[in-house]
Amino acid sequence: MPGSILGNAVPRVEDPGILIGASRYVDDLPIDGALHCQFVRSPIAHGRIVSIDVDEARRYPGVVGVFTADDLDLEPQGGFLLVHELCVRPPLARGKVCFVGDPVAVVVAETRAEAVDAAEAVIVEYDPLPVVVDMEAALAPGAPIGLEALGSNMPIGRREGDGADVLADAEYVARVRIENQKVAVVPMEGSAVACEPGDGDPYRLTVYPAVQMPHRYWGEIAAEMGLDQAEVRVVVPNVGGAFGAKASATSEHYVAAACALRLGRPVKWVETRSENLVAMGHGRAQVQYIEMGFTRDGVITGLRCRMVGDAGAYGGFGGILVTGTTRLMATGVYRVPKLAYEVAVAITNTTPLGAFRGAGRPEAAAYLERVMDVAASDLGIDPVELRRRNFLDPADFPLTTLTGARYDSGDYDASLREAVRVAGYDELRAEQAARRERGDRLQLGIGVAAYVEVTGGGSGNEWGSLEIHDDGSATIRVGTSSHGQGHATSFAMIVSDTLGIPLDRIDFVQSDTAVIPRGGGTGGSRSLQMGGTAVLRASEAVLDQGRTLAARLLEAAPDDIVVTDGGRLGVAGVPASALTWAELARAAGDDDTALATELDIHQDGATFPFGAHIALVEVDTETGRVELLRHVAVDDCGRVLNPLIVAGQQHGGVAQGAAQALWEQMVYDHDGNPLTANLMDYAMPSAAELCSFEAVNTETPSPLNPLGAKGIGESGTIGSTPAVQNAVVDALAPFGIRHVDMPCTPERVWRAIQAARAGELADPWREPPEFFEHLARPAGHVPDASDEEMDL
Repeated sequence: MPGSILGNAVPRVEDPGILIGASRYVDDLPIDGALHCQFVRSPIAHGRIVSIDVDEARRYPGVVGVFTADDLDLEPQGGFLLVHELCVRPPLARGKVCFVGDPVAVVVAETRAEAVDAAEAVIVEYDPLPVVVDMEAALAPGAPIGLEALGSNMPIGRREGDGADVLADAEYVARVRIENQKVAVVPMEGSAVACEPGDGDPYRLTVYPAVQMPHRYWGEIAAEMGLDQAEVRVVVPNVGGAFGAKASATSEHYVAAACALRLGRPVKWVETRSENLVAMGHGRAQVQYIEMGFTRDGVITGLRCRMVGDAGAYGGFGGILVTGTTRLMATGVYRVPKLAYEVAVAITNTTPLGAFRGAGRPEAAAYLERVMDVAASDLGIDPVELRRRNFLDPADFPLTTLTGARYDSGDYDASLREAVRVAGYDELRAEQAARRERGDRLQLGIGVAAYVEVTGGGSGNEWGSLEIHDDGSATIRVGTSSHGQGHATSFAMIVSDTLGIPLDRIDFVQSDTAVIPRGGGTGGSRSLQMGGTAVLRASEAVLDQGRTLAARLLEAAPDDIVVTDGGRLGVAGVPASALTWAELARAAGDDDTALATELDIHQDGATFPFGAHIALVEVDTETGRVELLRHVAVDDCGRVLNPLIVAGQQHGGVAQGAAQALWEQMVYDHDGNPLTANLMDYAMPSAAELCSFEAVNTETPSPLNPLGAKGIGESGTIGSTPAVQNAVVDALAPFGIRHVDMPCTPERVWRAIQAARAGELADPWREPPEFFEHLARPAGHVPDASDEEMDL
């Protein structure tokens, strides 16, 4: 058997097509006669729709149709996960609008320009209603109600554990209120879809969407159109990033498909950047009241979390994360003997919340790592040492946490030790002390964060197939759906390692329901552990087929057949007695057999990647400007199959996580108008604002799959945000500042310094709102809301 290709830095095979512009995205598809959609969106955050006048728009040149909710009569949908059965959203606003950007009507025209022009002629009369933007204000008595049918702005309210009891034996309690601000996803390609109606032979509708989970989307679009899934084909072209926001069908996709069927012509819709910032689901958006009890020696005695989640308009999916993955990861990497966890989810007149890289896990790591730093400062213990005193012991794995997370494997101290070593932690502290002693204008801040996250959850099932052709090439088919992660490379490496077939002889097929019967798609960092395992098992099955066939042709025992250094199957120790895969495939064809298999795999539980990050920032104490000087990311994703791809995921994740800590935030005025609705105002950084990250790995294989793999796609995002925020606060410690909310903008930092110099030090804690006193009993009742509750 030749040496393994796995573990080597193999360049991505999918990149050449992307780099030369040969790879096609939705907007590149050459669909003859395609019409173009333009949505008429609400300019107000909350109001009754009095009338919609489309007569003039219909007379515009090139216009083929103008439709409202009454024209298309589509069923309301619950989105990716339904927060509450009454929190459903009509694809086109019906009766009222609930956020700026809510689609009210759609214009379909021969060209995009004609559709845009005609959309401006649609006249909508609104009767404005009171607006609520802030999630805590939405839950206050007398707040305007966003969804009258719900009767409250709180679709979920729960309490578990006794908050007073978990802190009763603490000798010291660290307290901090944390704002995990609302951010936009901003993928390079916004949401997009093209729809082609057919005559039913074989399809009545073919859809080309930019999505992550084609088979989930397949069921959603067929059901909304009233079609059997067999009448619909979904083909996903290249996707320009998703980060969780393209998990399933959106309102615009349903409308585009309905227009195509109604008009009998192809219809295309591609989101503009300004549309993307107000219409694509936002991420994060939690306010966290955290209290952690300790002994005087810095040992955790208990944790109380009172959490507010902003679901946005219509009760978006992000609101359920606070009861789902944020709760699941509530205790993180630490030994926490007691936990109380209280949740209030709010509906507001802002863009609905959705998934964003990490989806609930970054929010948990953010509060844990901030409260650990507050405690370290108050107790006079180095932040690295405090974490090490409280890490879970690797000898205890696998273990189940207080929230039911079943950690598969982990060595949290190993990743932190490596981060300390790579960063030169002691030397950085010495340089920091020297600057503080001198009273330098530019002060150093050193931020530490340790985390664990969950990947590969859900059903744990995935489909894959492998076929060897007469020319010796191979085709992989998988139920996952790559949108930038490098699946074609990683999965081909597994086949090449098992069968000896060169990478350039392996084709990769995904995301077409005509040839991929089922699949879980891509999300939650599941693809390598799930899809990769399916490919590995398919490769092993084909190898067994090949060995049996080779043994018969070479008159040898199957157990004596091996893959040779030349990628052939031959008798062990007899180099001249071997057959190529092409020869075997032709022989199999002659026997009316095939070197091919398809199968489903199941993984028994999620995996839990982890890591430690150290960030170094420099703060200008006169202007408040923060510069990220270094960022060390030590992420453990189990066995590393391709370090080049892993490092790429780490770099991308760190960039997004650091951006949340320092720059990005969706801001609304009191009337619900988004003030950051374009990339001039929404402060997404470029490479010029970021340092070159130092991506390192430890490897703690998972026992749950034969590859030993865990997810890596979201890890960088989870560890970086609290590390960078902690670094900023650490730089300000000489002023007595104990907390700065994200994003740590120059203005926010400057104001904190000025207040401190004036002797007005802000307390990082304030008492939680009164609505926490009226939350659910342990059984889950929500006063003033429906008794129906939805679990993640």
